Amino acid sequence: MIICFPLLFFGGFHGMAIFPFIFVKYNYLKYDKKVINHEKIHLRQQLELIWILFFVIYFIEYFVNLIRYKDSHKAYMEISFEKEAYANEKNNEYLKNRKFWNFLKYY
Repeated sequence: MIICFPLLFFGGFHGMAIFPFIFVKYNYLKYDKKVINHEKIHLRQQLELIWILFFVIYFIEYFVNLIRYKDSHKAYMEISFEKEAYANEKNNEYLKNRKFWNFLKYY
């Protein structure tokens, strides 16, 4: 289910996946295939890691990257889950052929 909820967002973020929902900042993004596919990749990652483990790993990676790079955007872009989602967001067939725990190849 895709929900427009602008109050969740700050900065340049426009989409967020929290299983089973996809939240977007603007209503028109509900129809943006790239944004929705990116968030669907995150939903699959969350399912594979039983939801809570996804968020634990996500935030650990972010904070380790923040210490390493001292740059919040770089820290975000270096999260393995984000690397997988950005690398494949334009491929609408990706989730049909994606291997289990494929985010591991982005470490």
